[in-house]
Amino acid sequence: MKLTLSWLRDHLDTTASIAEIADALTDLGLEVEDIHDPATRLAPFTLAKVIHAEQHPDADRLRVCRVMTDEGEKQIVCGAPNARAGITVVLAKPGDYVPGIDTTLGVGRIRGVESHGMMASERELELSDEHDGIIELPSGEVGERFTDWLSANAPEKIDPVIEIKITPNRPDALGIRGVARDLAARGLGTLKPLKTATIPGRFPSPVGVTIDPEIAAKAPFFAGRVVRGVRNGPSPDWMQKRLRAIGLRPINALVDITNYFTHDLNRPLHVFDVAKVTGDLHLRAARAGETLVALDDKTYAMPEGAVVICDANGIESIAGVMGGSASGSSEDTTEVFIEAAFFDPISVAATGRALKINSDARYRFERGIDPEFTLPGLDLATQMVLDLCGGEPSEIVTAGAVPDHARAYRLDTDRVVSLVGMEIPSEQQRATLTALGFDIDGDMAHVPSWRPDVQGEADLIEEVARIASLTRLQGKPLPRPRAGVPLPVLTPLQRRESAARRMAAALGYNECVTYSFIDARAAALFGGGGEAVRLENPISSEMTHLRPDLLPGLLAAAARNQARGFMDLALFEVGPVFSGGEPGEQAVQLTGLLVGASAARDPHGSRRPVDLYDAKADAEAVLGATGAPARSQIDRKLDGWWHPGRAGNVQLGPNRLATFGELHPRVLARMDVKGPAVAFTVHLANVPLPKAKSPTRPALQASDLQAVDRDFAFVVDERVEAAAIVNAAQGADKALIERVTVFDEFRGDRAAAQMGKGRKSVAITARLQPRDRTLTEAEIEAVAARIVEKVAKATGGTLRG
Repeated sequence: MKLTLSWLRDHLDTTASIAEIADALTDLGLEVEDIHDPATRLAPFTLAKVIHAEQHPDADRLRVCRVMTDEGEKQIVCGAPNARAGITVVLAKPGDYVPGIDTTLGVGRIRGVESHGMMASERELELSDEHDGIIELPSGEVGERFTDWLSANAPEKIDPVIEIKITPNRPDALGIRGVARDLAARGLGTLKPLKTATIPGRFPSPVGVTIDPEIAAKAPFFAGRVVRGVRNGPSPDWMQKRLRAIGLRPINALVDITNYFTHDLNRPLHVFDVAKVTGDLHLRAARAGETLVALDDKTYAMPEGAVVICDANGIESIAGVMGGSASGSSEDTTEVFIEAAFFDPISVAATGRALKINSDARYRFERGIDPEFTLPGLDLATQMVLDLCGGEPSEIVTAGAVPDHARAYRLDTDRVVSLVGMEIPSEQQRATLTALGFDIDGDMAHVPSWRPDVQGEADLIEEVARIASLTRLQGKPLPRPRAGVPLPVLTPLQRRESAARRMAAALGYNECVTYSFIDARAAALFGGGGEAVRLENPISSEMTHLRPDLLPGLLAAAARNQARGFMDLALFEVGPVFSGGEPGEQAVQLTGLLVGASAARDPHGSRRPVDLYDAKADAEAVLGATGAPARSQIDRKLDGWWHPGRAGNVQLGPNRLATFGELHPRVLARMDVKGPAVAFTVHLANVPLPKAKSPTRPALQASDLQAVDRDFAFVVDERVEAAAIVNAAQGADKALIERVTVFDEFRGDRAAAQMGKGRKSVAITARLQPRDRTLTEAEIEAVAARIVEKVAKATGGTLRG
């Protein structure tokens, strides 16, 4: 968004300097990206007078001039045809930088004659493209600064241009009047009243307008009028200069008027040459296969359903985006239809994006223009057409109705402290909103129609704080509820997550951070991919579903690394996984993945493929870091992506704390990962919180009495798990039995020959630790008997002879 200072002053009565305006705009949220101030580059140049000019002795086209300057008389060689005695010129002295030729002057010698400077042309000073001769000024004193002379006699030539970066939520600032309104509210001047008047029609419009009911939501209001007897041609010089200053090329008066209103009042318009329009203008949805040659002379295939403006011959304009060249105005135009409409922002954005057209009209319509200004803007444009091109206006024809955008929110002047941290008097808050166009009625603030971004009470406070300047915010320490050490701010789950992350890193894993979105195929491999977790607007076809597990992202990372030659990997990630799309249907996991070998190659043969026991050991280490109880159970009710028989779950009652083991070969093949690959997943939220509130550990309970180890070998069915034997033996006497471990397993053909088919032998050691006295042989035998009894009852096993 560009504007000139003089254009801004059409709407703002101010004496503020360009620097003050730029600082205020940036502080208001309208960030100034660039200022092009011609006065800055013209500052060194002064006025001088030629007192004598004669032919150069060695050049036909050069003249040697004696020039009176503020430093006395100087000799300057000049090649301009109009260099002569008596004229007032613009002088560039040695040491001055001349922007038009990108040169810093020095004392030169031209064909043997010294020259102390130069007399400049308009192109050399970048004032215009004129370079047929040097500048001749009708008045001026020797030594007077050229910028001072321009300010008094031709201020438009040094009119600064300000370029502003407008955020998408401020469509009102896409018109120069909107920018002026913000500056006036800040106190940098007074907003001039906008003079509007209804232009009466002198005859019925020969062109009517209609809207197809099917697209009424996309194009709710369409208006226009005919002006006949116009004389089209170049627009006035002042308008051309302003349009060029903001980067637009003047075309003809009618087109320039529409461009002027687009930037001046944020009111995009379009003019149709009535002689090239057949019948009425109709808003409808585009049909498949329809095309239009637009004003940029490119042919566009219309997306089906896009809103277009048609006559009896077909499409004449893309609504809110760009007009067609066939019905555009030219120098021969004598009768025009001025169109003003309000279109749905989302519809315009979708059409413009589909056609890849970036126009000033689209840029404004898709952000939201003022719907209430449709008819007043049409009247103002009509008046300018009558003033510049003449003609006679028809009555206005309309279709549809302006949407009702009226809304009001409660203004709570006390909330500015809690929301923003600033203290602003209530009267100042009300005055600020009034200056911005809000209508204050009691404690209700009615939002002006040009501010679609204000959608709640908090937005009112934001406007007040923005105008007051957020630079007034002062840092203040947060209040402490009471003296002493503040309460911890991290939740138990957050502290547990941090401890688990540190442990995984200490075990040698590299942390990954992957997207929470994966493709449907990968999601289905891990129990997801349903409609409940499908994204409505995915950022790519590979990110259509919320992830049900962290393993898909880690496996994809492993596949990318293997494709680049890194075969041995240890990766982990902590993050959310989703079982559904509703709040609460997500959990936090830590997942580790080991791929390849356990160590680098060495001469000692320590390198081996990773196995499930690596994953189990790391899972137990992470569980230990989170404070999980040491005693847990292992079961094999596995999800489908784990290898059956080579994986297990760590259970604590009904809660699954972790899963570890090998991944299913089918999953590895689908994810393009070359095995072996093992993994573990820790469900951080399922780990029970410690019963003790104190962070300190309990005192060590050591015994000075001798422990007693007893070995048992049980013959059981080969399907019985060793854990069942250990748990049964441990339960024989929980106070006396310190631990039970497995130290041998005998199975296979030899075992079948000795113990029977389908049988195996499992040997355990039970350590008995007395606390108050040494155990007698009878007490030891009694505990042993209970161990045998418990194991037999739990597993059906017998003591091996």
